[in-house]
Amino acid sequence: MKRAYLLCLLPTLALADAPPSRLDQVQQRGHLNVCTTGDYKPYTVKKADGSYEGIDITLVQSLAQSLGVSVQWLPTTWKTLMPDFLAGQCDIAVGGISVTLARQKQAWFSSTLDVDGKVPLVRCDEQAKYQTVAQINRPEVRVIEPAGGTNEAFVHAYLPKAQLSLHDNVTIFDELRQHRADVMITDASEALYHQKLEPGLCAVNPQRYMQYGEKAYLLPQGDLNWKLYVDQWLHLAKATGAYQQAQAQWIAVPAP
Repeated sequence: MKRAYLLCLLPTLALADAPPSRLDQVQQRGHLNVCTTGDYKPYTVKKADGSYEGIDITLVQSLAQSLGVSVQWLPTTWKTLMPDFLAGQCDIAVGGISVTLARQKQAWFSSTLDVDGKVPLVRCDEQAKYQTVAQINRPEVRVIEPAGGTNEAFVHAYLPKAQLSLHDNVTIFDELRQHRADVMITDASEALYHQKLEPGLCAVNPQRYMQYGEKAYLLPQGDLNWKLYVDQWLHLAKATGAYQQAQAQWIAVPAP
């Protein structure tokens, strides 16, 4: 009888010893600490005045509003995203973040935002040259990527024979237009956005991914209460159309 009583108490004792959830900390603190790179249109863009805009920026501001708090932006880069996040300063990281098993080992993800795979972005008049991995994985092909993200990882894994150079994710598109690089592997959403934005650049087969991918928000590992809240907020944002409205400001959203 005594043993059974102690077993019943174990969940309560475990909860009592657990650190406070970010859900409580954020509300007590009065602001939401958000890590974002600010260099990945259409998800996160840092403007000249230091403010941010983009699909995920609009959405995370809605998350903060649901909690009755403000947003504190914490700049990061794709190369330093995980070290910065693991330092514990960020309640959430947003901005077109791809779900990977490597990141999952160290953090949790929110429920999936969208499916978004890797495709080539090239000069429009050269689309026929870069249709397949085999066509790109050649010593004479100059591939350019931002450092530290899943785009660079894709090149190392599948395009080892190509010439890889690393560049910032803001002026990288000029390198393609000025013929200083041939191919950028990126997510279809970014490729299509820049196809519309950058004259002369085209996404190659944007609905036939070279690698399947998903996007989600990065959350602290082990904080179930916080993850459940973010997931429920995201579910309601999609159900009410707020999520789709944020997307429509930047990209064309297909009709259901």
